[in-house]
Amino acid sequence: METIMHPNRRETLRAGLLGGAAALFPATVRAAPAPAFVAAPVRWIDGAAPAMHAGQTFGAAWPRGTLKRNARLSVRAGGVGVPAQSWTTATWPDGSIKWSAHAIPADVAPTDVTVVQGREIAPAQPVRVTESADAVTIRVGDLRWDIAPAGAALIRSASRDGRALLGPVTLVGGVRADPLHGEPTPFGGTIERVTVEQRGPVRAVVKIEGRHTAGARAWMPFTVRLYAYAGSAGLRIVHSVVFDGDPAKDFLSSLGIRAAVPMTGALHDRHVRIATDRQMFAEGVRPLTGLRRDPGKAFRDAQVAGQAVPPLEQMAPAVRDVLERIPAWGDFRLEQPNANGFAITKRTAPGQGWIDGGEGRRAPGLAYVGGPAGGAAIGVRYFWQRHPSALHIDGATGDTAQLTAWLWSPEAPAMDLRPYHGTMGMEGYDAQNQGLSVTYEDYEPGWDDASGIARTSELMLWALPATPPTATLAAMATMQAQPPQLMTAPDHLHAAQVFGDWGLPDRSTPNRKAIEDQLVNLIDFYAGEVDRRSWYGFWNHGDVMHTYDADRHQWRYDIGGFAWANSELSPDLWLWTQVLRTGDPQAFRFAEAMTRHTGEVDVYHTGRFRGMGTRHGVQHWSDSSKQPRVSNASYRRIFYYLTADERVGDLLHDLVDSDRTLADVEIGRKVPGAKRPVLPAGTIEMTFGTTWCPLAAAWLTEWERTGDVRWRDRILAGLDSIGRLPHGWMTGSAPFDMASGRFVDQNRKITLSHLNAVFGAVEVSSELIRLLDVPRYRAAWLDYCRWYNAPQAAYLARFGPPFGPRNLREGHSRLTAYAAFEDRDAALAARAAGEFLSGDAGLGTWPRDPRHEAGGVVEWPGVSTNAAAQWGLAAIQTLALVPAALDATPIVAPDTPGRHREKDNGRD
Repeated sequence: METIMHPNRRETLRAGLLGGAAALFPATVRAAPAPAFVAAPVRWIDGAAPAMHAGQTFGAAWPRGTLKRNARLSVRAGGVGVPAQSWTTATWPDGSIKWSAHAIPADVAPTDVTVVQGREIAPAQPVRVTESADAVTIRVGDLRWDIAPAGAALIRSASRDGRALLGPVTLVGGVRADPLHGEPTPFGGTIERVTVEQRGPVRAVVKIEGRHTAGARAWMPFTVRLYAYAGSAGLRIVHSVVFDGDPAKDFLSSLGIRAAVPMTGALHDRHVRIATDRQMFAEGVRPLTGLRRDPGKAFRDAQVAGQAVPPLEQMAPAVRDVLERIPAWGDFRLEQPNANGFAITKRTAPGQGWIDGGEGRRAPGLAYVGGPAGGAAIGVRYFWQRHPSALHIDGATGDTAQLTAWLWSPEAPAMDLRPYHGTMGMEGYDAQNQGLSVTYEDYEPGWDDASGIARTSELMLWALPATPPTATLAAMATMQAQPPQLMTAPDHLHAAQVFGDWGLPDRSTPNRKAIEDQLVNLIDFYAGEVDRRSWYGFWNHGDVMHTYDADRHQWRYDIGGFAWANSELSPDLWLWTQVLRTGDPQAFRFAEAMTRHTGEVDVYHTGRFRGMGTRHGVQHWSDSSKQPRVSNASYRRIFYYLTADERVGDLLHDLVDSDRTLADVEIGRKVPGAKRPVLPAGTIEMTFGTTWCPLAAAWLTEWERTGDVRWRDRILAGLDSIGRLPHGWMTGSAPFDMASGRFVDQNRKITLSHLNAVFGAVEVSSELIRLLDVPRYRAAWLDYCRWYNAPQAAYLARFGPPFGPRNLREGHSRLTAYAAFEDRDAALAARAAGEFLSGDAGLGTWPRDPRHEAGGVVEWPGVSTNAAAQWGLAAIQTLALVPAALDATPIVAPDTPGRHREKDNGRD
């Protein structure tokens, strides 16, 4: 029997001190980039290649200096070339390629994929885009999409070999002045600008911008992108809308996309298909099955298969001669009013009664109408998750059917974005601080405003030459409900040294295994809670709650700042970092849904708060704290580079000038007892971690995406001026000169905040220190990392009093680990491990599997999302930086008295 000896903490530290730093610190975390090119392995996040996909776009990262700016890249599978389209999405400071993006057609699903150097292979039927004064035309094989440069139609028509299959495609909706009463005023979309962003040969992208109009009113800006891939009969549609109305007067009663579908042929040769979570709802407009008289098996089989029936002279006369006596069904509805139930109804014509056609739990969100000569299908991602949604088919018995995907169903109550409570006597700051003290909600009248928030939806629209087999439509529905995704392998991304300090999963020792297992447990728990607690709905989907209420066995959905998390303490960043290191499909899709939410709903895209995000609250917009820490570019960058998603690229670009909003929006206005500093002209007060670092992440992204050195210089100005302050990063905040981008020295004292380093500051500082040579900033940051969690005696000996309160000690352990790694300090590494494994002001129940039953409900008493996110980030970064110290430190039992302690330490 083999005996495995695990060294204790003292022995490990002694070995490190005697044997050199290499015994304690990983050598690969900061290894110099190797100039030799290594092909990038790419894999499907679900493991196997999918049965169907609509075209793929994915990103690959490259070490600094490996690829020159004009290097050609191609995609191979099993050593054989795959048709591909490649472009650069970011460069290193030396101009070499940092991130590339690659698209492959919809009609290939390769395995053993790699990105290599070399010229791309064109598809057999490439995508082509032509522009004229009258139209933008996309051709995919013999399929043609015509897009008008102005007017109401997003897509004028789609045709194949000159035969019209659909069009026009328009935006539709309605608004009421009262949430419960009155007829809605209909509105549509009006195009203001059309931009061709990519022209093929594998992928074409057309961006359409405009506003919704109702009479003379133009409001609710929209951006719609149309994606065409070689080998696909469909367009991917990414639909973004900004609500800029008055929440007290504008109650959206519906919002959707409608396609007109030409209907030809006899009514019995027209087909309706609606995907459900059971069998496909598959019917003829005039049914030939189930009749008292049998038309003949060939006729029944053809209609069920979606094919043209045989010649009518072959039909049994008992049916053929009385076809007009069989009701023809013109209108169909699938309504998904909540996450756990849908119903299908149909009627013969307006003015006639509706008949129940079926029901189920969760519809995947696809409908088709057409016949053997052609038709159209539309699919909506997150269909049931973002209820109340619907699919409507109208006029299937006429010359043109209307196929509508409702993102907000007209059958549902109108959208109500009004504040959830009144002033409650909190007109003044004293009363507002009392409210903050008791409910954790930062409230100021008029600041709980939903005007300016946005939502992005993803759809597919297919123009089809005939009714597809039911199995094909089912595969289309499955694909759209959960799209397959290619992702570059984590080990290749790690070797490229992107996104701060993280490492690949490592279960080689008991402590490392326990930490890795808990990283999996945490994401599994939260993903499960989304479903157990039904954290769904048009505005809510993608977010999670902030803190659990063990007394009610319920999350604190109705208690001030304890309700929706709104990115509090970086759950987005934690999830995406775990995706980087594992490629796990559950983590990827969880993080993706969160990015779609937090970058849109929790952020203002227009109006007085433009570029700011809203602190956690009962409604995503209800808290009066509007800050860059929520609109944070750090939370979007990883998704953008992994997928090259243009909408998220827009959001990142929009943040580069968001500091201007701070000149008019005071984000630190009512901290109890705080004194407003006297600021020099042209400056605003700016914290380093919760404000400057999120802005620096936006500037970094813009610089590396565009090469525009203005943003590099703005970063350098901030880095250098922070480093020149007498107390550096430990100053906490300083006047920020808007013109120069520099902080102004007012010889301020040390001010440590438990929030300054927990909104992406750790990650972006690590990146910037690697990218830019600013020794003063590096020294200032290392000082902060070394001293934030320092023992009181050591701190007082170094700085003298006061020694203010600390919080989030467990989460801040990664700062200590960073300083230990940079200085190769074994004692500091041991301190970092102890801080992390102590659980002090952190997760509390680690390492036990968090899930257990209480009153029949799966719960985790005492959990808060901010603690979980900070634990996750601290776990990943301490594993990467000081793994040997973690091995040497005992894991404290979860029930040790005093292990879990949460403090507010004032307003966050």
